[in-house]
Amino acid sequence: MDAVLFDIDGTLVDSTYHHALAWHRAFARLGDPPPLWRIHRTIGMGGDKLVAELAGEETEAEHGDDLRDAWREEYLEIRAEVRALSGAADLVRKLAVDGYRVALASSGDPQFAGEAVELLDIGDRVEVLTTSEDVEDSKPEPDLVGVTLDRLGEVDRAVFVGDTPYDVEAARRAGMSCIGLLTGGFSEAELTEAGAVLVAASPADLLEADWASYLS
Repeated sequence: MDAVLFDIDGTLVDSTYHHALAWHRAFARLGDPPPLWRIHRTIGMGGDKLVAELAGEETEAEHGDDLRDAWREEYLEIRAEVRALSGAADLVRKLAVDGYRVALASSGDPQFAGEAVELLDIGDRVEVLTTSEDVEDSKPEPDLVGVTLDRLGEVDRAVFVGDTPYDVEAARRAGMSCIGLLTGGFSEAELTEAGAVLVAASPADLLEADWASYLS
């Protein structure tokens, strides 16, 4: 009854910078957008927190919903360019075959999360998929991880796999260890400092990992 939970964007599919670009274009509709490097540093948060983090609470109050709508429109234009990360589908399938229960917990849009599952062709290996619509507060709040565990039901031990410090913090606050991947553009030092128990370059590098040693 052990489980492995995965983030999606930047963890299983190479979409981090597509999201950053979509947000950049969304902010540009209002005027001068934040620089891309700053936007990238917030990818991994849910959209409910990202606008305020980048532009302040006043901008969130006045334009938050419009910006989220614009981001979605912009991402729709480029989502066909997103590719699976190396080893991602193989890793999910291997874990399922090895007896682990697999779930996905994404702060992203439900449609885009579903499209990622189709791209990876892992729908038959995933027991639970939760997204931003399933919780009030997204990462780094622990709600998404907690809801995903609740929906799995009886689980003895679990570990979360993500690509940002927000994933690591959310897992920690939910009482779970987290494995970090460099595929989201955050450094090994940043992920380790946030509390990751292991940092790997890509999903492919976890195919032979000793998963039992990271479960909590």
